[in-house]
Amino acid sequence: MDLPQNPFKRALQAASVPVGTWHTLGSTAVVEALGHAGFDFLVLDMEHGQIDLPQTVELLRVMAGTRAAPVVRLPWNDMVAVKRVLDAGAQTVMLPFIQNADEARAAVAYTRYPPEGVRGVASIYRGGGYGLIPDYCQHAAGELCVILQIETLEALEQLEEIAAVPGVDSIFIGPADLSASMGYLGHADHPAVREKLALGARECRRLGKPCGIIGFSTEAAVDYLSYGYSWIAVSTDVTMMLRCAAQTLATVRASAAPSANTGARDDRSAPHQHRSG
Repeated sequence: MDLPQNPFKRALQAASVPVGTWHTLGSTAVVEALGHAGFDFLVLDMEHGQIDLPQTVELLRVMAGTRAAPVVRLPWNDMVAVKRVLDAGAQTVMLPFIQNADEARAAVAYTRYPPEGVRGVASIYRGGGYGLIPDYCQHAAGELCVILQIETLEALEQLEEIAAVPGVDSIFIGPADLSASMGYLGHADHPAVREKLALGARECRRLGKPCGIIGFSTEAAVDYLSYGYSWIAVSTDVTMMLRCAAQTLATVRASAAPSANTGARDDRSAPHQHRSG
């Protein structure tokens, strides 16, 4: 059994622009459908979504049968959490709230076996092909993709140092948290926030480091790509579902609204009343 290739990492290396979306619901059916819809990747959100480790394993299994690559967003920059999702078969991990180069070095170390890192050694689990991938421990790092989330103004100011840490494959800039750290909670579209998002993309380009972001609308996604982002997630599963539901309901209810003349009864369709003699 060969070590599986990481299509997301390969796409970044090829300088293509992967387009994906966010999965929050923990549903294998939803993941399978989105995986066949044409997205290049799906972010499995263990940080804010309701997805736990057993669900992540099942989602990874389902996604293996689709064209979309899984990106597992961990709940925290935590050695045990990283170890467990890698053993479960994740190859691309996104670690939240990285504030400086020391935290970036720790994140990378959690994904590497000794002597390069501190990942616990166990190759008999799903990530190692249940022990069937020869020399898994020696070669696993070559197919791993480590994405670090920049979510505050403080972290953005240290972007160059964070991106320079060996083993960091990509940066992700979170517009919602960045806007909150700047005093614009709930307003990621504020001009001051947009300016910083554009700056982050430019800096990553200058540093030669792929940089991703999420656009909460298609319009925002298009704008972010114009800033120079290397990859992008568009909306979330639940947002798309609810937006489509609202549009469908509005259209159908508008068509079903009673016209001005529907109040008049058509006598031909009224039931006949029978009188006794």
